[in-house]
Amino acid sequence: MIKNKLISILVSLIIISLLSSCGIYRRADVKDVPVNVEERAKRNVQEGRGIRFGGSNKGGDFDFASSNNLWRASVEILDFVPLTNASYSGGIIITDWFSAEKNTENSTRDLKITIRFLTNEIRADAVDVTIFEKICSNGKCDTNKVESKLETEIKLAILKKAVLLEKQSEKKYFETTGKKRGKTIDSGKRK
Repeated sequence: MIKNKLISILVSLIIISLLSSCGIYRRADVKDVPVNVEERAKRNVQEGRGIRFGGSNKGGDFDFASSNNLWRASVEILDFVPLTNASYSGGIIITDWFSAEKNTENSTRDLKITIRFLTNEIRADAVDVTIFEKICSNGKCDTNKVESKLETEIKLAILKKAVLLEKQSEKKYFETTGKKRGKTIDSGKRK
């Protein structure tokens, strides 16, 4: 019994030392991380890196999604069509099928847009836009992925809108705090 406990403690210590030497643990610099817990939590929520549980008895607090400028821009760009799935934690937005043009009695052409978020940073490879087409004629439907310039146009519109939202957010933050957000730039004059 005691031998099993000693072995399990030894194994635990070995695993902890291996994990800490693998680079999983990252040391944080004091100047980049606020000491106050409330400030640190607020900053994480503003940067889209966390959510806040508790603190009040009201319903859900969904600040985490509204602070991500790519997410907000995508939702605003796709406001012309109903969404069937908008999962912030899953990093995906899927629209409902919608008609792209006037349909005839015998045939219909509908589109569905899927946006996948690959990163929270605003950059060219941050979002992946896919368009699907469903053509129904005489009761038979075919669904295919469509390669079109509309994918690129939607992606560019999202990125442009996200940049505008980020600039507005920075301006508002500066007006309320008098400080600029972001990392400080070291001039390299330390010796």
